[in-house]
Amino acid sequence: MIEQPVCLTLIVPHLLREEVFDYLTEQTDLVSGFTASHGAGHGTEIRLHTAAERVKGHADQAVVQVVLAGTDAGRLLDRLRVSFAGTKLVYWTIPVTELGTID
Repeated sequence: MIEQPVCLTLIVPHLLREEVFDYLTEQTDLVSGFTASHGAGHGTEIRLHTAAERVKGHADQAVVQVVLAGTDAGRLLDRLRVSFAGTKLVYWTIPVTELGTID
């Protein structure tokens, strides 16, 4: 039986963006690719790191999505917890009910 894929979403502070992108690219045994887009973090738990963020009232972030098997997502999260300890990366997973390519 094929394992259910999940979409792992990471919310990455702008200051860590390139480091996280490089890290994910190196995890070739788990990550075949990922999608990233710009995000704007709002809320009481959001850290505003720069003067520009404080003026804008939101944190510049990257939203990174990786689709992979559920157990692989757990393994990747374990690695991220070690490599990015203390960075307060936010994440969640959701089941992927269908995945394909339109040719």
